[in-house]
Amino acid sequence: MESTNKNQQVCILGAGPGGASAALVLAQMGIPTLLIDKAVFPRDKICGDALSGKVAAVMRQITPDMPKSFSAETMQIPSYGIRFFAPNGKELRVPFSLKNPAEMEVPPGFIAKRYDFDHYLIQQIKQNELIELRENTEVVDYQKTTQGYTLTCKDGSSVTATLLLVADGAHSKFARHHAGIEMENDHYSAGLRAYYEGVSGMDNQNFIELHFIKEALPGYFWIFPLPNNQANVGLGILSKTVSEKRLNIKKMMQDIIDHHPIISERFKHAKVVDSIKGYGLPLGSKKRKISGDHYMLLGDAASLIDPFTGEGIGNAMLCGLAAARVAKSALEQNDFSADFLQQYDNEVNRKLGAELALSTKMQRLVNYPWLFNFVVNKANRNKTLAETISCMFDDVDLRKKLKSPGFYWKLFWD
Repeated sequence: MESTNKNQQVCILGAGPGGASAALVLAQMGIPTLLIDKAVFPRDKICGDALSGKVAAVMRQITPDMPKSFSAETMQIPSYGIRFFAPNGKELRVPFSLKNPAEMEVPPGFIAKRYDFDHYLIQQIKQNELIELRENTEVVDYQKTTQGYTLTCKDGSSVTATLLLVADGAHSKFARHHAGIEMENDHYSAGLRAYYEGVSGMDNQNFIELHFIKEALPGYFWIFPLPNNQANVGLGILSKTVSEKRLNIKKMMQDIIDHHPIISERFKHAKVVDSIKGYGLPLGSKKRKISGDHYMLLGDAASLIDPFTGEGIGNAMLCGLAAARVAKSALEQNDFSADFLQQYDNEVNRKLGAELALSTKMQRLVNYPWLFNFVVNKANRNKTLAETISCMFDDVDLRKKLKSPGFYWKLFWD
């Protein structure tokens, strides 16, 4: 390392989708950044691996041709939507985009292992002269100063930063110890993931699948298709439920695969190619303050995973865009106060607030299987309700729809 001490205006912690998006957008604005990650890329990241229409939309905002280059350069398959299976087995198909697939230059969504997706983003980072990437660098201490934060790294180096963009994931030490983000079982989900080969019955448009099985409520079992006849298979359940019912979710996941009357048939000739691994999902079912003096929290560090669908990558990338824009204004005004950076909270709430509120209601609805069955049946007959759910996966400002009185008439009476 050239220097053990570095002064930096903007430092980004975490080079996943949220941090990488922020760095790339800031570079487009001519603003240099230091991007730090404790991992060495490419690396595995336990995740569902689905890149919804929201992800593709943010990629286009970073660089118009990015979805096209990602499609050409990365191991992935196109995906056009999501299949919800209610506890009664009834299916609701929801496209990632309301546009006609025939009119799309690139698919509305993709499915790619995080190993490949994050590696693609890192390659974009490494090609940009305005972004300094430090891999294999773990920050072990943060000290607040009058000018920002001083970061001490495990390798003995330090960084003094005026503005921190914190995108270092669900277990962010900064978010816990400096921003007051607590892990709450009511707003946290336990997740498991394994890779399988040879799962039958996959959708011909590569729709991802969420199965709301009665025994697993208020969580779901998922099957996401992947390249090379593989599938990302997993189970996510609210941590409060796991704790209260003392669930062994690894055993529950295996029981579903082995014994569920419909799902088990699809795994008859499948074989696991990676062990079951667990991870935590901090949910956006509670509104939190996600900025303060000299910092902004992005993605999982801000607890912004969709409580109903588990969408996290798109939300993190939207945070990256918003944080970059507010950072530019802060640098121009030389104002890094909590009051000024509140603009970031407002922008994230404008983009995600309505959809997270709707998802929270849907998550709670799942506690009542008969009611969730009713909603799925209604959505199959009600175009407005189906389109509203689709908006959660696309670059559509859901708040605008929710402000329209005519929307509610169509929602309940169509």
